[in-house]
Amino acid sequence: MAGSSRVPHERVLIWDRIDANKWRTVLLILGFVVFTALFFAAVGTVISVYAGVSQEVDPTLTVQIAVATALVATAIGAIMYYAATATVLAISGAHEVTKAEEPELYRVVENLSIGSGLPMPKVWVIEDSAPNAFATGRDPGRAHVAATRGLIDKLEKRELEAVMAHEMSHIGNYDIRIMTTVAVVVGLMALFTDMMLRFTWYGAGARRGNRGKGGGAIALVILAVAILFIVISPLIAAALRFAVSRQREYLADASGALLCRNPDALADALEKIAADPEPLESANKATAHLYIENPLKEHMSFLNGLFATHPPMDERIKLLRAM
Repeated sequence: MAGSSRVPHERVLIWDRIDANKWRTVLLILGFVVFTALFFAAVGTVISVYAGVSQEVDPTLTVQIAVATALVATAIGAIMYYAATATVLAISGAHEVTKAEEPELYRVVENLSIGSGLPMPKVWVIEDSAPNAFATGRDPGRAHVAATRGLIDKLEKRELEAVMAHEMSHIGNYDIRIMTTVAVVVGLMALFTDMMLRFTWYGAGARRGNRGKGGGAIALVILAVAILFIVISPLIAAALRFAVSRQREYLADASGALLCRNPDALADALEKIAADPEPLESANKATAHLYIENPLKEHMSFLNGLFATHPPMDERIKLLRAM
């Protein structure tokens, strides 16, 4: 009886963690949306005031410029978004495999696809001895999972199943879409920040030439605040992006444990991956957040923790052991 009463308790615990992580992600995404809106408002303010278009802060003009800038950013972002999957797969050096070429890995993914009710993703292998894996794509219907040769060779079958369940959970939870979108927006903020700094520098002459036309101190204060906000925006946006990434890793751990019905297997796999000394040759900062473990293996400190793509591995393992 004692053994049979343990399963419902575990299931409730897992679902509680899944729900908690979903709510944290929702709050972070809402904060990210508000922050992005403020960023483009600041851009609109700088263009309308600093360039001499208006010597005072004109709310209507600021909104118009902000919307126009956001539309341009959306067009650029759409190109980046649709090119992201092919770019990630190319950077990783992965090659697509068939069931005949990689029967064990393919069957594992196939069974998880059936068990989760998700479409079968395309399966890729990275010829690297460091154990790791990632999922990418725009949605479950256009998803890809990739595993390194080291993951296939060094993990037991139950551990391989658990890792791929984690990656399938990223697909089912739409993390592949969320993180691609967030990464694109952060990249656009960095791009527009660089453009605005150049704009304000080269536009200084125009601003000085228009000083005689007036321009209140309040407008100058607002302008200074807007420029400062634009300068620090990429850092804040990156911190928000990685906070979202860490929450989605926790969520994929819990969802993956539920999918494979073996949280200990996932914990064992994470321990092996973390302990493996071999570096991933194709490791790249642009794609590090996609992997089940950060392939760059950076030293964790308070500052690094703010910009960490993944939660601490020992914390992830501890939570899985408690399930």
